[in-house]
Amino acid sequence: MRHLMSPLDFSVEEVDQLMDLANDIEKNPEKYAHACDGKRLATLFYEPSTRTRLSFEAAMMNLGGTVLGFSSANSSSASKGESVADTIRVVSCFANICAMRHPKEGAPLVASMYSRIPVINAGDGGHQHPTQTLTDLLTIRSLKGRLNNLTIGFCGDLKFGRTVHSLIEALVRYTGIKIVLISPEELRLPDYIRDDVLRANNVPFEEVIKMEDVLPKLDVLYMTRVQKERFFNEDDYIRMKDFYILDQSKMDLASPEMLVLHPLPRVNEISVDVDNDPRAAYFKQVQYGVYARMALILTLLNIKVD
Repeated sequence: MRHLMSPLDFSVEEVDQLMDLANDIEKNPEKYAHACDGKRLATLFYEPSTRTRLSFEAAMMNLGGTVLGFSSANSSSASKGESVADTIRVVSCFANICAMRHPKEGAPLVASMYSRIPVINAGDGGHQHPTQTLTDLLTIRSLKGRLNNLTIGFCGDLKFGRTVHSLIEALVRYTGIKIVLISPEELRLPDYIRDDVLRANNVPFEEVIKMEDVLPKLDVLYMTRVQKERFFNEDDYIRMKDFYILDQSKMDLASPEMLVLHPLPRVNEISVDVDNDPRAAYFKQVQYGVYARMALILTLLNIKVD
Protein backbone atom coordinates (compact mmCIF):
# COMPACT_ATOMS: atom_id res chain seq x y z
CA MET A 1 0.00 0.00 0.00
CA ARG A 2 1.30 3.44 -0.98
CA HIS A 3 0.40 6.95 0.12
CA LEU A 4 1.10 10.30 -1.54
CA MET A 5 2.47 12.91 0.87
CA SER A 6 4.90 14.71 -1.44
CA PRO A 7 5.39 14.90 -5.21
CA LEU A 8 8.78 13.28 -4.57
CA ASP A 9 7.08 10.10 -3.34
CA PHE A 10 6.91 9.11 -7.02
CA SER A 11 10.04 8.77 -9.15
CA VAL A 12 10.27 10.75 -12.40
CA GLU A 13 9.46 7.54 -14.28
CA GLU A 14 6.37 6.94 -12.11
CA VAL A 15 5.22 10.54 -12.61
CA ASP A 16 5.62 10.10 -16.38
CA GLN A 17 3.57 6.88 -16.24
CA LEU A 18 0.88 8.63 -14.23
CA MET A 19 0.75 11.49 -16.76
CA ASP A 20 0.57 8.99 -19.65
CA LEU A 21 -2.40 7.40 -17.87
CA ALA A 22 -4.01 10.82 -17.33
CA ASN A 23 -3.63 11.63 -21.04
CA ASP A 24 -5.24 8.30 -21.94
CA ILE A 25 -8.12 9.07 -19.55
CA GLU A 26 -8.54 12.44 -21.29
CA LYS A 27 -8.73 10.75 -24.71
CA ASN A 28 -10.82 7.72 -23.68
CA PRO A 29 -13.01 8.64 -20.68
CA GLU A 30 -15.56 5.90 -21.40
CA LYS A 31 -12.85 3.24 -21.01
CA TYR A 32 -12.43 4.23 -17.34
CA ALA A 33 -16.09 4.95 -16.48
CA HIS A 34 -16.48 1.82 -14.32
CA ALA A 35 -12.90 1.26 -13.16
CA CYS A 36 -13.79 2.07 -9.54
CA ASP A 37 -17.25 0.54 -9.34
CA GLY A 38 -17.86 -0.38 -5.70
CA LYS A 39 -14.94 1.73 -4.41
CA ARG A 40 -15.33 4.66 -2.00
CA LEU A 41 -13.21 7.80 -1.63
CA ALA A 42 -13.26 9.66 1.71
CA THR A 43 -12.59 13.40 1.47
CA LEU A 44 -11.44 14.66 4.88
CA PHE A 45 -11.15 18.43 4.48
CA TYR A 46 -10.34 20.25 7.71
CA GLU A 47 -10.16 23.62 5.92
CA PRO A 48 -12.20 25.13 3.08
CA SER A 49 -11.62 24.09 -0.52
CA THR A 50 -13.59 24.33 -3.72
CA ARG A 51 -11.39 23.06 -6.53
CA THR A 52 -9.38 20.36 -4.77
CA ARG A 53 -12.29 18.73 -2.95
CA LEU A 54 -14.68 18.85 -5.91
CA SER A 55 -11.90 17.73 -8.25
CA PHE A 56 -11.30 14.63 -6.13
CA GLU A 57 -15.03 13.95 -5.96
CA ALA A 58 -15.45 14.41 -9.73
CA ALA A 59 -12.43 12.16 -10.34
CA MET A 60 -13.86 9.32 -8.25
CA MET A 61 -17.34 9.68 -9.74
CA ASN A 62 -15.89 9.70 -13.27
CA LEU A 63 -14.31 6.34 -12.40
CA GLY A 64 -17.64 4.93 -11.24
CA GLY A 65 -16.88 5.18 -7.51
CA THR A 66 -18.67 6.97 -4.70
CA VAL A 67 -17.61 9.67 -2.23
CA LEU A 68 -18.15 10.38 1.47
CA GLY A 69 -16.52 12.84 3.84
CA PHE A 70 -16.68 16.32 5.34
CA SER A 71 -15.77 19.79 4.10
CA SER A 72 -14.72 21.52 7.32
CA ALA A 73 -13.32 20.60 10.72
CA ASN A 74 -16.48 22.03 12.34
CA SER A 75 -18.59 19.36 10.66
CA SER A 76 -16.37 16.52 11.88
CA SER A 77 -15.52 15.00 15.26
CA ALA A 78 -12.37 17.13 15.23
CA SER A 79 -14.64 19.79 16.75
CA LYS A 80 -15.05 17.40 19.72
CA GLY A 81 -11.30 16.89 20.01
CA GLU A 82 -10.85 13.67 18.03
CA SER A 83 -7.29 13.15 16.81
CA VAL A 84 -6.30 12.70 13.17
CA ALA A 85 -5.01 9.22 14.07
CA ASP A 86 -8.38 8.15 15.46
CA THR A 87 -10.31 9.73 12.59
CA ILE A 88 -8.34 7.83 9.95
CA ARG A 89 -8.69 4.55 11.86
CA VAL A 90 -12.46 5.03 11.73
CA VAL A 91 -12.53 6.18 8.10
CA SER A 92 -10.45 3.14 7.11
CA CYS A 93 -13.54 1.07 7.98
CA PHE A 94 -15.72 3.06 5.55
CA ALA A 95 -13.61 3.83 2.48
CA ASN A 96 -10.99 2.37 0.14
CA ILE A 97 -8.89 5.54 -0.27
CA CYS A 98 -8.75 8.95 1.41
CA ALA A 99 -7.83 12.52 0.45
CA MET A 100 -7.00 14.77 3.41
CA ARG A 101 -6.54 18.53 3.62
CA HIS A 102 -5.43 19.96 6.94
CA PRO A 103 -4.14 23.35 8.14
CA LYS A 104 -1.37 21.68 10.20
CA GLU A 105 1.77 20.66 8.36
CA GLY A 106 2.37 16.94 8.62
CA ALA A 107 -1.20 15.98 9.57
CA PRO A 108 -1.76 13.77 6.48
CA LEU A 109 1.60 12.07 7.20
CA VAL A 110 0.39 11.25 10.72
CA ALA A 111 -2.83 9.89 9.21
CA SER A 112 -0.87 7.65 6.82
CA MET A 113 0.91 6.04 9.77
CA TYR A 114 -2.38 4.84 11.26
CA SER A 115 -4.37 4.21 8.09
CA ARG A 116 -5.37 0.90 6.53
CA ILE A 117 -6.16 2.65 3.22
CA PRO A 118 -4.04 4.86 0.90
CA VAL A 119 -3.92 8.48 2.08
CA ILE A 120 -3.45 11.38 -0.35
CA ASN A 121 -2.19 14.69 1.01
CA ALA A 122 -4.60 17.26 -0.46
CA GLY A 123 -2.68 20.16 1.13
CA ASP A 124 -1.17 20.58 4.58
CA GLY A 125 -0.70 24.14 5.77
CA GLY A 126 2.04 25.97 3.86
CA HIS A 127 3.92 22.72 3.31
CA GLN A 128 2.93 20.48 0.37
CA HIS A 129 0.16 20.14 -2.21
CA PRO A 130 1.28 17.15 -4.30
CA THR A 131 -1.87 16.64 -6.38
CA GLN A 132 -1.72 20.28 -7.46
CA THR A 133 1.88 19.61 -8.48
CA LEU A 134 0.83 16.59 -10.54
CA THR A 135 -1.85 18.81 -12.10
CA ASP A 136 0.70 21.51 -12.90
CA LEU A 137 3.18 19.05 -14.41
CA LEU A 138 0.45 17.44 -16.51
CA THR A 139 -0.77 20.86 -17.72
CA ILE A 140 2.72 21.99 -18.71
CA ARG A 141 3.60 18.69 -20.41
CA SER A 142 0.28 18.51 -22.27
CA LEU A 143 0.38 22.11 -23.52
CA LYS A 144 4.14 22.62 -24.01
CA GLY A 145 4.97 19.04 -24.99
CA ARG A 146 7.83 18.71 -22.51
CA LEU A 147 8.97 19.15 -18.91
CA ASN A 148 12.62 19.90 -19.64
CA ASN A 149 14.40 22.95 -21.05
CA LEU A 150 11.91 25.44 -19.64
CA THR A 151 12.21 28.83 -17.95
CA ILE A 152 9.47 29.09 -15.34
CA GLY A 153 8.58 32.23 -13.41
CA PHE A 154 6.82 32.05 -10.05
CA CYS A 155 5.08 35.29 -9.06
CA GLY A 156 3.42 36.49 -5.86
CA ASP A 157 3.37 34.71 -2.52
CA LEU A 158 6.44 32.50 -2.70
CA LYS A 159 6.85 32.39 1.09
CA PHE A 160 3.59 30.67 2.06
CA GLY A 161 2.63 29.22 -1.32
CA ARG A 162 2.66 25.43 -0.89
CA THR A 163 1.86 24.98 -4.60
CA VAL A 164 5.06 26.86 -5.45
CA HIS A 165 7.20 24.86 -3.02
CA SER A 166 5.87 21.52 -4.28
CA LEU A 167 6.21 22.40 -7.96
CA ILE A 168 9.78 23.67 -7.59
CA GLU A 169 10.78 20.45 -5.82
CA ALA A 170 9.26 18.43 -8.65
CA LEU A 171 10.70 20.51 -11.50
CA VAL A 172 14.33 20.34 -10.37
CA ARG A 173 14.35 16.65 -11.29
CA TYR A 174 14.11 17.58 -14.99
CA THR A 175 16.98 18.85 -17.15
CA GLY A 176 17.41 22.38 -18.46
CA ILE A 177 15.08 24.01 -15.91
CA LYS A 178 15.61 27.67 -15.03
CA ILE A 179 13.60 29.34 -12.26
CA VAL A 180 12.70 33.03 -11.95
CA LEU A 181 11.34 34.10 -8.55
CA ILE A 182 9.17 37.25 -8.67
CA SER A 183 8.07 38.56 -5.29
CA PRO A 184 8.28 41.45 -2.83
CA GLU A 185 11.00 41.11 -0.20
CA GLU A 186 8.47 40.08 2.46
CA LEU A 187 7.16 37.13 0.42
CA ARG A 188 10.45 35.71 -0.87
CA LEU A 189 10.94 31.97 -1.28
CA PRO A 190 11.98 30.39 2.05
CA ASP A 191 15.71 29.79 2.53
CA TYR A 192 15.28 26.04 2.82
CA ILE A 193 13.79 25.82 -0.70
CA ARG A 194 16.38 28.21 -2.12
CA ASP A 195 19.34 26.40 -0.54
CA ASP A 196 18.24 22.77 -0.13
CA VAL A 197 16.34 22.47 -3.41
CA LEU A 198 17.56 25.02 -5.98
CA ARG A 199 21.21 25.45 -5.01
CA ALA A 200 21.61 21.82 -3.93
CA ASN A 201 20.46 20.69 -7.38
CA ASN A 202 22.48 23.35 -9.25
CA VAL A 203 19.34 24.82 -10.76
CA PRO A 204 19.94 28.34 -12.12
CA PHE A 205 17.56 30.88 -10.59
CA GLU A 206 17.17 34.62 -10.15
CA GLU A 207 15.09 36.73 -7.78
CA VAL A 208 13.44 39.93 -8.99
CA ILE A 209 10.77 42.30 -7.75
CA LYS A 210 9.43 43.66 -11.08
CA MET A 211 7.44 41.18 -13.17
CA GLU A 212 7.87 43.28 -16.34
CA ASP A 213 11.64 42.81 -16.31
CA VAL A 214 11.46 39.05 -16.87
CA LEU A 215 8.23 38.35 -18.76
CA PRO A 216 9.88 38.20 -22.23
CA LYS A 217 12.11 35.27 -21.24
CA LEU A 218 9.49 33.01 -19.61
CA ASP A 219 8.02 29.82 -21.07
CA VAL A 220 5.60 29.55 -18.14
CA LEU A 221 4.37 32.19 -15.67
CA TYR A 222 2.94 30.66 -12.49
CA MET A 223 0.85 33.28 -10.70
CA THR A 224 -0.25 32.95 -7.07
CA ARG A 225 -2.56 34.92 -4.82
CA VAL A 226 -1.42 36.54 -1.61
CA GLN A 227 -3.12 34.24 0.91
CA LYS A 228 -5.01 36.14 3.57
CA GLU A 229 -5.37 33.02 5.73
CA ARG A 230 -1.56 32.68 6.07
CA PHE A 231 -1.07 36.23 7.44
CA PHE A 232 -1.02 37.03 11.12
CA ASN A 233 -1.35 40.75 10.53
CA GLU A 234 -4.24 42.28 8.54
CA ASP A 235 -2.20 45.39 7.69
CA ASP A 236 0.57 43.29 6.13
CA TYR A 237 -1.97 41.44 4.01
CA ILE A 238 -3.62 44.67 2.78
CA ARG A 239 -0.21 46.08 1.88
CA MET A 240 0.80 42.97 -0.09
CA LYS A 241 -2.41 41.83 -1.77
CA ASP A 242 -2.25 44.14 -4.81
CA PHE A 243 1.51 44.00 -5.31
CA TYR A 244 1.17 42.10 -8.61
CA ILE A 245 -1.65 42.33 -11.10
CA LEU A 246 -1.18 40.61 -14.46
CA ASP A 247 -3.15 42.47 -17.12
CA GLN A 248 -3.19 42.53 -20.92
CA SER A 249 -0.58 45.31 -21.11
CA LYS A 250 1.89 43.07 -19.24
CA MET A 251 0.90 40.07 -21.37
CA ASP A 252 1.91 42.12 -24.42
CA LEU A 253 5.50 42.02 -23.12
CA ALA A 254 5.56 38.21 -22.95
CA SER A 255 6.34 35.57 -25.55
CA PRO A 256 3.40 34.52 -27.75
CA GLU A 257 4.13 30.95 -26.55
CA MET A 258 4.16 31.66 -22.80
CA LEU A 259 1.61 29.81 -20.65
CA VAL A 260 -0.05 31.47 -17.66
CA LEU A 261 -0.90 29.06 -14.83
CA HIS A 262 -2.57 29.72 -11.48
CA PRO A 263 -3.61 27.16 -8.83
CA LEU A 264 -6.72 29.27 -8.11
CA PRO A 265 -8.71 30.74 -6.46
CA ARG A 266 -7.90 34.02 -8.14
CA VAL A 267 -8.62 37.23 -6.27
CA ASN A 268 -7.37 40.13 -8.36
CA GLU A 269 -3.80 39.14 -9.30
CA ILE A 270 -4.88 38.22 -12.85
CA SER A 271 -7.15 40.74 -14.54
CA VAL A 272 -10.23 39.21 -16.18
CA ASP A 273 -9.14 40.74 -19.50
CA VAL A 274 -6.40 38.08 -19.61
CA ASP A 275 -8.96 35.23 -19.54
CA ASN A 276 -9.55 35.40 -23.30
CA ASP A 277 -5.83 35.37 -24.13
CA PRO A 278 -4.95 31.95 -25.66
CA ARG A 279 -1.94 31.80 -23.31
CA ALA A 280 -4.20 31.79 -20.24
CA ALA A 281 -4.25 28.12 -19.19
CA TYR A 282 -5.55 28.29 -15.61
CA PHE A 283 -9.04 26.95 -16.38
CA LYS A 284 -7.60 24.18 -18.57
CA GLN A 285 -5.39 23.46 -15.55
CA VAL A 286 -8.52 22.72 -13.49
CA GLN A 287 -9.66 20.14 -16.04
CA TYR A 288 -6.23 18.52 -16.10
CA GLY A 289 -6.50 18.30 -12.32
CA VAL A 290 -9.44 15.91 -12.65
CA TYR A 291 -7.49 13.67 -15.06
CA ALA A 292 -4.42 13.73 -12.79
CA ARG A 293 -6.48 12.74 -9.73
CA MET A 294 -8.28 9.99 -11.66
CA ALA A 295 -4.89 8.57 -12.66
CA LEU A 296 -3.62 8.85 -9.08
CA ILE A 297 -6.65 7.07 -7.60
CA LEU A 298 -6.22 4.20 -10.08
CA THR A 299 -2.49 4.03 -9.37
CA LEU A 300 -2.80 3.97 -5.56
CA LEU A 301 -5.64 1.43 -5.69
CA ASN A 302 -3.54 -0.63 -8.13
CA ILE A 303 -6.40 -0.82 -10.63
CA LYS A 304 -5.37 -1.63 -14.21
CA VAL A 305 -7.68 -0.88 -17.13
CA ASP A 306 -7.04 -2.79 -20.36
